[in-house]
Amino acid sequence: MNSEEKKITLETDSGESVDFFVLEETRINGVNYLLVTDAADDDEEGECYILKDLSKREESDALYEFVEDDNEIDYLFKIFSELLDGADVDIEK
Repeated sequence: MNSEEKKITLETDSGESVDFFVLEETRINGVNYLLVTDAADDDEEGECYILKDLSKREESDALYEFVEDDNEIDYLFKIFSELLDGADVDIEK
């Protein structure tokens, strides 16, 4: 994976910038979801998270929120597992 092409930077409530690397993305019921990791390289082990895009179409900047609902995570994990064709991915809850 070329991490630089698929890197997003989120800003925490305290103003700290945190980089995540997009593994996969999908759109379900009009909502965009990203499967991201904090590991920059394929051979580096990192944590995986699912982000939900809450921004409106007319907004130029995306607004992401971590998916925290266990049922939603389980549902999305199945979808991302299929998209990644069974890759070994564990989602952080």
